[in-house]
Amino acid sequence: MDKGMYEEGLAVRREVLGAEHVDRSIANADDFTRPFQELVTTCCWGAIWTRPGLSRKTRSIINLAMLAALNRPHEIKLHLRGAINNGVTKEEILEIFLQVAIYAGMPAGLDGTRVAHEFFANEEAG
Repeated sequence: MDKGMYEEGLAVRREVLGAEHVDRSIANADDFTRPFQELVTTCCWGAIWTRPGLSRKTRSIINLAMLAALNRPHEIKLHLRGAINNGVTKEEILEIFLQVAIYAGMPAGLDGTRVAHEFFANEEAG
């Protein structure tokens, strides 16, 4: 593991997803899951999210679209928080899932919209 890339990735991961979530994920890792946490932090967050070619907002938009197309509701929920933290608006999130519905299928767009609707309802409820 590249320690520098891990540390850079950890910083970005905390900024995007929230330190509480990230620290809990790492603290809850055991011998079986720790290598995956290290891989995600180093490769995903360190090698990709730190690249200058796309803004964090753009990366969040792409993530939400791909996660909806791949039917990954747990990850959509997680990345909704990151998208908001990266400046994606509620209106833009709806547009993302409408676009997904056309290009990846209505069920994918509908499920993404459903997850986002629940996310925003929980946010508004406090």
